[in-house]
Amino acid sequence: MSSIPRLIYEIFGGPQAIARDSRPLYKQLQKRLRESVNEGVLKSGDVIPAEREIAAALELSRVTVRRAINDLVQEGLLTQRQGAGTFVTDRVQQPLNYLKSFSEVMAERGQQAGSTWLDRSLGLATLEEQQELKVGAEDEIVRLYRLRTSDGKPMALELASLPRKFIDNPFEVSTSLYETLADKGCRPVKALQKIRAISIDEPRAKLLNIEPGGAVLYIERLGLLKDGTPMEFTRSYFPGDSYDFVAEIRNPTE
Repeated sequence: MSSIPRLIYEIFGGPQAIARDSRPLYKQLQKRLRESVNEGVLKSGDVIPAEREIAAALELSRVTVRRAINDLVQEGLLTQRQGAGTFVTDRVQQPLNYLKSFSEVMAERGQQAGSTWLDRSLGLATLEEQQELKVGAEDEIVRLYRLRTSDGKPMALELASLPRKFIDNPFEVSTSLYETLADKGCRPVKALQKIRAISIDEPRAKLLNIEPGGAVLYIERLGLLKDGTPMEFTRSYFPGDSYDFVAEIRNPTE
């Protein structure tokens, strides 16, 4: 161990820990890097050792190490910064106790929220929208579908549906939906959310720059006015390796 840098040893365990068998070596490196992040050996924002250091310590080719790292960059677990190295991606912690927009969460983190618009349209309510928003089949719905980014990195897909009485023209919303609603005096004050893990399909995976079939967090949010009127139905897809949703849980007897 004395000749192996301590961090590399903590992550990979040294050359003897890498099996020379039928399993691809780069896959083994990826597995150990993921485990190190999950176990807290590597934390958000930590820089990982350089390719040449890992290759020399584990007696592997730099091509093998580079492939392992590049794949994890594509997945979003690692981030490369020109001239600075490779870092563990800083995960977003979003509290579930407060109703905040994506733009507000990113601003609190000192990051620039952005959007790539995929659709802004007006149409009759679908059956799902009728059920969630308590509207009729003849009612018009504004739909806002966009890729949300943070400092240019894809972070989420978001499809919001609102009755036209709250947003008359879908092109009114240019940045934050909640900011637009606040200006109109109809920002939701509470919401019901359902969260579950699903496998992402190929078109959405391509937009999020992740592998098709990978796990994402799918969230349905029903925004409500103070009197309980449903006014926003949003479906979002968040890459599981970039987001942590945090909730405070209290003892009901306290």
